[in-house]
Amino acid sequence: MIPFEFVYLRPDTLAEAVAAYREFEAAGKSALYYAGGSEIITMSRAGAIRPDAVIDVKNIPELNVLSIDRRGLTLGAALTLNQVKESRLFPLMTLAAGRIADHTNQCRITLGGNLCGTIVYREASLPLLLSDAFVTLYGPEGERTAPFERVFQGRMQLNPGELAVHVFVPSWALSARHAHLKKTAQEKIDYPLVKVTALWKDGVLRAAFSGLAAQPLRSPEVESILNDRGASAETRALGAARLLSEFARGDAEGSKEYRLFVAKNTLQELLEGWENGAL
Repeated sequence: MIPFEFVYLRPDTLAEAVAAYREFEAAGKSALYYAGGSEIITMSRAGAIRPDAVIDVKNIPELNVLSIDRRGLTLGAALTLNQVKESRLFPLMTLAAGRIADHTNQCRITLGGNLCGTIVYREASLPLLLSDAFVTLYGPEGERTAPFERVFQGRMQLNPGELAVHVFVPSWALSARHAHLKKTAQEKIDYPLVKVTALWKDGVLRAAFSGLAAQPLRSPEVESILNDRGASAETRALGAARLLSEFARGDAEGSKEYRLFVAKNTLQELLEGWENGAL
């Protein structure tokens, strides 16, 4: 039960959703866009947020698109993680989405909710950071499309009243060699101590991380070390871990030092798998 009153709206178009947001903003009131709602409901029950209005965007067609053509794949922000996973159209995202929470929550959590939420892991961002993806946004100034890595800087950098509509993944990434390694402190569905996703383009390894730092990250410097195939897998993994120490954090799940230890071993596993063809 949410212990306060709020206005619930369910617009049918992007324009109606943004108009509703602006109306509450002009009245000095707060409004939130809502799709899966897992985080909003939890935080509202805990008293962490108290919106005056909730704008349910699940009914808007553009946010529910799931289409593929010769150019690539379009995934609507209101698709659940389970829908994305079960489509099996982007294998790396299938692996990533399949390890976020449990099946019940995957049927509630949306792609946009995972990308835009406050929970620091935002694991669905990793495949998009590696795949030259684009994101389409809609707000008071209309629609804009931008490279995902430009809009996502650890978290989505949205303008006031703006919402994510869909992401586009180019066709090369849908069939690219890939790997997904998630290390948790306890159960399979736990938050990651370290999560590494990898995608190869033209024989070059790209890697992105969640859990290790306070936000998802991709580092060109780390990738440069990982791609130095003149050095051993252990040497490269150790060098990458040293660079990642700048970003590493500690919490109740694991200290900074332990996370770096896990990161080094996970990267070595990734590189050895690359070399022997197991990944």
